[in-house]
Order: sequence, then C-alpha cells, then structure tokens
Amino acid sequence: MATKYHRIFGDTRAVIGMVHIGALPGTPLFDADSGLDRLIEAARADLGALQRAGFDAVMFGNENDRPYELQVDTASTATMAAIIGALRSEITVPFGVNVLWDPMASIALAAATGADFVREIFTGTYASDMGVWNPDAGRAMRYRDRLGRKDLALLFNVSAEFADSLDRRPLPDRARSAVFSSIPDAVLVSGQITGEAAAMPDLEAVKQALPETPVLANTGVKHETVADVLRIADGCIVGSSLKVDGDTWKPIDPDRAADFMDRARTARGG
Repeated sequence: MATKYHRIFGDTRAVIGMVHIGALPGTPLFDADSGLDRLIEAARADLGALQRAGFDAVMFGNENDRPYELQVDTASTATMAAIIGALRSEITVPFGVNVLWDPMASIALAAATGADFVREIFTGTYASDMGVWNPDAGRAMRYRDRLGRKDLALLFNVSAEFADSLDRRPLPDRARSAVFSSIPDAVLVSGQITGEAAAMPDLEAVKQALPETPVLANTGVKHETVADVLRIADGCIVGSSLKVDGDTWKPIDPDRAADFMDRARTARGG
C-alpha cells in the first residue's frame, strides 16, 4: 500500500522549494506600511519562480517571524492562511506549510488551506533559543484527525535548528524511535540553523537506520551539493540557496532556482 508521502511524490527523490513569507502582523519585523498586499505579491513572485523552475513541490513558511515562538500568535496563522488562499488558484504542484515552531498551528493552517503536507518538530525535548522545547506528537496527530485531515502527510524534523537535543541517544536512534512511536510520513535531517547543511554522515546514518522511511535533507542543500545529497537522501527541502546572492532573507532568484533544478534532475538521472 502506498504511503501518504508516496501518494504525493511517487518514487521521485522530491525537491521541495521554500516560499519564505515576509514578516507577519504581530511580529517585530512586520512592515505595517506595506501591509498584506506586499506579502502576497512577494510570495506570488517566489511561488512563480519555483514552479517555472520545475520544483516537485513548494512549502510556505514564516521564516521571517524572528524571534521565533513555540506557540504562535493566532494572527500569524490567520495571515498565512489569507496569503495562501490568495495564491491558491495559482499553485500547480503539491504544497506544504510550516508555522515555526508550532505543530498545532501548522496543522490548523494545513487544514484551512488544503495543504498536502506539514513540516515541523513533532518529537523530542530540546534546549533552544526559544526556551525548553517539548512538542507533543500524539496531541498534534490527534488534532489532525479531528480536523478531518487523516490524509495530511507529516514530515518530522528530528534534528531541530536553533537547539540542542536533551536526549543524548545518537541521532539515528532518535530517528528510529520516532518512526516506531509516532509513525511519521518522512523524516528530515537538519543543520544547526536555517541555511546550514545537515552533516552528510548524519544524513547517511539516519537513512541507513530507516531504509523503509523517506529521509530528506532539510536545510543547507546547495547547488554544489545537491547531487551528493540525492545520492543518499530520498529528497531535499531548499530555500536559502535559491535566493538572490544565496541570502535567506532575499527573494528567490529565478536563474538560481532553475539552475538548482537542472542539477537536481541530472542527479536523479534526467
């Protein structure tokens, strides 16, 4: 029987491009003078660049809402829903959502917008820049089902950015345990912060521990490394490398996005 992940992506080593929405209302970097219209237009431009480049899927995230929260203001989730709703008719590929760093908000947003998948930290305990981080996968998955979205694929990030796990088991053991206890649809391996690569030995060790579970590189995949990553992983999520000058906080450069997907297609064999 096909998994939720494979129903979305088939057997493709999926490449998912990030649409980093601008800072949202209620957050310190929000530009009230530009307002919602500017956020929609910037997201539209990034979405168009990713789709024209041929990305397999896109994911909408609120990376600009620094400093991040573990329980996100309702206004952030509502505004993300409004932005995605304004673009919904233009989305031609599967899409996901991620409200940093709040699993419940992410699932609510997915239910409201019809997203295909969610990325979040669902398991573990971390000492983080946001304080002690202790998500509850059981609560989040039950919430998904109560909202009528049993079909929603959950991508578990098992190596949180901006944080250090208080669980001292090796990463592959933590990943294997998460799959056994929480049944994720895919497992993601990250670097220390946004835009920094996951260590290749970590990625390889997690994939070796989980041969039957899709394992994706979650951060820091670059044009020069995508072929190496896709030789190990079942796919990757990419944002910063696609931006103007490779800068996380700038818009997507259509030429960089197209070049990245050209390299990814070559690495996948066409």
